[in-house]
Amino acid sequence: MSHLRTPALPSRLPHVGTTIFTVMSALAAECKAVNLGQGFPDFDCDARLVDEVTRAMREGLNQYPPMPGIMPLREVVAGKIESLYGYRYDPVTEITVTAGATQAILTAVLCCVHPGDEVIVLEPCYDSYAPNVELAGGTVVRVALTPRTFRPDFAAIAGALSTRTRAIIVNSPHNPSATVWTRAEMLQLAALLAPTDVLLISDEVYEHMVFDGTPHVSASSIPELAARSFVVSSFGKTFHVTGWKIGTVAAPAPLTAEFRKVHQFNVFTVNTPMQHGLASYMGDPSPYLGLPAFYQRKRDLFAAGIGKTRLKALHTAGTYFQCVDYSAVSSLPEADFCQWLTREVGVAAIPLSAFYDGGFEQGIARLCFAKKDDTLNEALSRLAKL
Repeated sequence: MSHLRTPALPSRLPHVGTTIFTVMSALAAECKAVNLGQGFPDFDCDARLVDEVTRAMREGLNQYPPMPGIMPLREVVAGKIESLYGYRYDPVTEITVTAGATQAILTAVLCCVHPGDEVIVLEPCYDSYAPNVELAGGTVVRVALTPRTFRPDFAAIAGALSTRTRAIIVNSPHNPSATVWTRAEMLQLAALLAPTDVLLISDEVYEHMVFDGTPHVSASSIPELAARSFVVSSFGKTFHVTGWKIGTVAAPAPLTAEFRKVHQFNVFTVNTPMQHGLASYMGDPSPYLGLPAFYQRKRDLFAAGIGKTRLKALHTAGTYFQCVDYSAVSSLPEADFCQWLTREVGVAAIPLSAFYDGGFEQGIARLCFAKKDDTLNEALSRLAKL
């Protein structure tokens, strides 16, 4: 069989290797560490949601749904956005159900970015943004959020805009820093983009995880932004079912028409019984309206425990992440510190530098508190050694 030869394949993503999440999760398993690295819950979703999906399956709702998603789900999503953010999307022409937010973002990029176009991404950022732009043949233009505070630097964003800028990707509440953009900041973004044709891809998957009475300022809530935005949301994050991979994109009809051209060829449609189950379940808004209080209690429990260690908790305004400054504990680079923490203390974290191209050291690690109280308390008891 020695004559068999696999042809060499030039990579579309030559700089992409194994992600830090895969590496840290494997290390956590090997070291029997409490895994606070990857951002997903270790508790179950509401049994009523499972019941609704099961009922849909038993009722035979198991064939292809309409390409953009079933109407009852699109209608309930349009109603939710209108009630929370005051902006009405047409469920027929402006709401699309996606196979999770990651597919939604890729599809938004592929439908609008042409070879040679530039897309601004704000670092630190979720690891799919830049590869998505590269797959579309676009050029990634990286702009750093203000170090340590992670507020948007509008002078730097303005300096990055050019005649080739097609889009900017914004994420609030923000992974990994757990900051939340203010209304003033979103209005400043609207003013900056107003004289341009630059589109906004607004990643709002943590929209219901905002704390201390702070509102989530959706791009949908500012008409000038809504008119140029793909607004991305995630049922997986909101309802503790990250493995279901189901989300939505809301966008004006002309943008949605282009989005759906790509969507129909990269996924076509999304899991039918889950759509029916979600549509029924969302008739009651209390699960998502109650989410800020649910996660704020976990945030406070975790931050109080961190306060008894030599780690310094940075403020978490939203998401289910807690960033910690470890400079009082170690002078190791972030990736080395997270490996040390996993091996020696038994708690897995993610280095913030992993969310920057080429790394950027600030002595900060990211932990996830979307866990059972028992899991958090076990992690805190281990961290107490610090």
